[in-house]
Amino acid sequence: MYLKSPYPDPPPLPEVNAHYLFFKRPDQDQWPDYTLHIDPVTGYKRSYREFVARVQYGATALGAPVADGGLGLRAEDGDIVGIMSENSMDYITIVQSCIMIATPFALISSYSTPFELKHAITLSKATRLFVDAKFLPIVLPVAKEIGLTQNKIYVMSGHAKGRKSLSDFINEARTKAIPPVDVRPATNNTLAYLVFSSGTSGLPKAVMISHGNLIYSLGQVMVVAQSTALVHNPPPPPTPEGIPIVLAFLPFHHTYGLHSYCFRAFLTPMTFVVVPKWNIETALKTIPKYRITTLTLIPSVVHQLVNHPKIHQADLSSLTTLGSGAAYLPPDLAQRLSSLIPKDATFAEGYGMSECTIAAITQPFPGTLGRLKRILGSTGVLLPGMEARVVREDGTEVDVGEPGELLLRSPNVALGYWNNEKADKETFVDGWLHTGDKFKVDGEGYFYFADRAKDTLKVSGAQVSPVEIEDILLANPKKLISDATVAGVSGGRTSDEKVPRAWVVLSESGKKLGAAAVVKELEVWHQANLSKYKWLRGGIEVVKEIPKSPTGKTLRRVLQEKYEQRVARKVKGKL
Repeated sequence: MYLKSPYPDPPPLPEVNAHYLFFKRPDQDQWPDYTLHIDPVTGYKRSYREFVARVQYGATALGAPVADGGLGLRAEDGDIVGIMSENSMDYITIVQSCIMIATPFALISSYSTPFELKHAITLSKATRLFVDAKFLPIVLPVAKEIGLTQNKIYVMSGHAKGRKSLSDFINEARTKAIPPVDVRPATNNTLAYLVFSSGTSGLPKAVMISHGNLIYSLGQVMVVAQSTALVHNPPPPPTPEGIPIVLAFLPFHHTYGLHSYCFRAFLTPMTFVVVPKWNIETALKTIPKYRITTLTLIPSVVHQLVNHPKIHQADLSSLTTLGSGAAYLPPDLAQRLSSLIPKDATFAEGYGMSECTIAAITQPFPGTLGRLKRILGSTGVLLPGMEARVVREDGTEVDVGEPGELLLRSPNVALGYWNNEKADKETFVDGWLHTGDKFKVDGEGYFYFADRAKDTLKVSGAQVSPVEIEDILLANPKKLISDATVAGVSGGRTSDEKVPRAWVVLSESGKKLGAAAVVKELEVWHQANLSKYKWLRGGIEVVKEIPKSPTGKTLRRVLQEKYEQRVARKVKGKL
């Protein structure tokens, strides 16, 4: 099945450094000097024009020649700036400063273990590191091991004796009157940054995003916004400055957070309350305090919210716009969240991945283009300018309603993987991005997530979707569980056949009933609602929580490995 976006294509955009699209657009000349960033810990605020000036100083500090007092960073010299930091105002500063001087940066997870950090620095070939002071005990030994000299490691936030921080560099650029650098030229294929894939299987890969990818993705957002405005043009929000206020908590080192808070932030005036990382108790206090209007969510956060014991007492009345992405959101969770927010608030989902810059599919606002609609359970329609194919394992195209792997083609598809030729050839084939995700598409072009292709099980020759089984378990009317995941484990008819096993988290109702009774209830329920070959022959296990990555992707392999280790010990014990 071949599909093209129902939206008009983005208009031709100039082949320039993305900085021009972020900060040099004619419409921005009329913008007021609004509050751009708020630090809720200190209460410090930074205005839009203060930030733009800070980016100029940051670009000068990083890019000016050493003889003038700068670091002299240049892409032509192989420089790549590694960033390992929790969310902060200056994380956005350094990102935009690097964009301005066309020097790529590598986004290193602030959750990295020494093993993961070594892989990230080695793969990215970062020549300089900016890290939070509290991460230095992890970073310094790794840097020494791989030969990155200590004087090329700087501080993002916090203080470390003998080490300059980004703020120090910026202050020197300001006070020493270092000649300001100009915006450096870039083409559509100029590398802007490296972002690491989530690594739920195998080692993470570094995705190459170009200036052209960035510009095209912004164009896609503009087309959707313009199309939506024709049918939905609400009044300015009742906030102090009449602009949206966003709670910026998703990790900036991940594609979703990076684009939401560091890039799309400059398409229209908005205020961002920047928190270092997600904490549900802090969030439920911050939302009413700052009258947050906008939340960018991931499924694990939605799960926490709807299951929080005091969620019905929380003040969510200021919320007007919510979205969920980064991983599959079960329809039950979406419905429960919708029941908690104001009735006139909009809540939409989307699908994307780092390999297509950020997004590929979005839920349209009802009535857009005179015919689009929002369907519960559907991920939506293709973004402007995107083409898709949905194919079977043999490469032939599926029929309507038949699940198959999603292939994507568009100027927002990444350049490829950095220093990984094998993965590059497997994923980016003849101009098409092989997503590894399975979707079904209805007759009107609406997409429905089916599963990760590599997670789909073959049982007696038939395909079994873990997501389908998860949705059935969560749909049990007695609401005995609050979370569930399904994965394949040993126990099939052949040594290489896997059988589905479920791990579930009890709800308050489930805890009252007891684990054994819940398992029995779920056995009866899923067998009554699924074909026999989809039954949980691997069993149902009650756990305290389902392990998830910082961006909400379920780490099924963690549960699989624990189970297989237990089985192996039992077998060894019998021998």
